[in-house]
Amino acid sequence: MLTSQQTSPEISSGIFYPSSDGQPVAETYLHFYALLVTLEVLRQYLQGQQATVLGNQFLYYSQGMPRLRVAPDVMVIFGVEPGGRDSYKIWEEGQVPSVIFEITSKGTQEQDQSFKKTLYEQLGVQEYWLFDPKGEWMSEQMRGYRLRGEAYESIADSRSEPLKLRLQVEGQLISFYREDNGQKLLIPDELAAALREAEARATQAEARVQAAEAEVERLRAQLRSMGVDPDQT
Repeated sequence: MLTSQQTSPEISSGIFYPSSDGQPVAETYLHFYALLVTLEVLRQYLQGQQATVLGNQFLYYSQGMPRLRVAPDVMVIFGVEPGGRDSYKIWEEGQVPSVIFEITSKGTQEQDQSFKKTLYEQLGVQEYWLFDPKGEWMSEQMRGYRLRGEAYESIADSRSEPLKLRLQVEGQLISFYREDNGQKLLIPDELAAALREAEARATQAEARVQAAEAEVERLRAQLRSMGVDPDQT
């Protein structure tokens, strides 16, 4: 609660920065799922770091002008406090997003390729990735741009320098692989499957140990029946 001594900058300035415009988060279920998976995988990957990952929150880039905003599907910002925000104001946080992902479609193609690309370039966003889960207008489904000087250049090797990850299209999702060990960052479904597999292996290993122990006891008993002390052999 704000006290008389703690007045919100928005209230004191008379400027309101909305956190929603009432528009749907994504065009289709596939786009929404790709957004959520990308958001969650990167959020887990960056846990413990001074960074946050936001999904479909307004990015305000001009103080005092609340209409100057954009809502990236997924944005990664380094050098800020972890955790969610209702919106992200560059002048308050002091950091521009390092990486932005747009889950693109034929309907958003023009805006993603022109307005947003130009805006992110001007703001200094280091990398901008477009992912077309349905392959509606990009046959390769994924396209990346990296800032070199003041202009974007195409990324040829599918590597994200700020994230230290290799990106790969797998079906209708982006998969992420660590550069240091090649390990894939698993999505929740894959994590659950890996857990079940590990539990099955543990159960099998336990059964093998129990079978080996039973065999040892059988052999010891056979030796005792022959008048031989197994502990003296």
